[in-house]
Amino acid sequence: MKDLHRVITSPLITEKGTLVNEQGNQFVFKVRPEANKVEIRHAVETLFKVKVDKVRTINYLGKYRRVGKSIGQRPRWKKAYVTLAAGQRIDFFESV
Repeated sequence: MKDLHRVITSPLITEKGTLVNEQGNQFVFKVRPEANKVEIRHAVETLFKVKVDKVRTINYLGKYRRVGKSIGQRPRWKKAYVTLAAGQRIDFFESV
């Protein structure tokens, strides 16, 4: 993928994401399903100006949902746990 802004969809701010951030200096991102670990590493290092130590990914299949008689499916998505090198930090809620 050429556009780095398209690799990372959004950061996931959840209770578990906050817990792994405090314990292991990890950050959780929602990424495009076709992005691989190398592209995710390059996008995080370029966009946030940090050094990435490790990337772990999880694929989620879309859930089936029904409204009346019609059945649809939510889109599939991918979650990435990005571990930063020691001393590195990303601040999503920085004060301006």
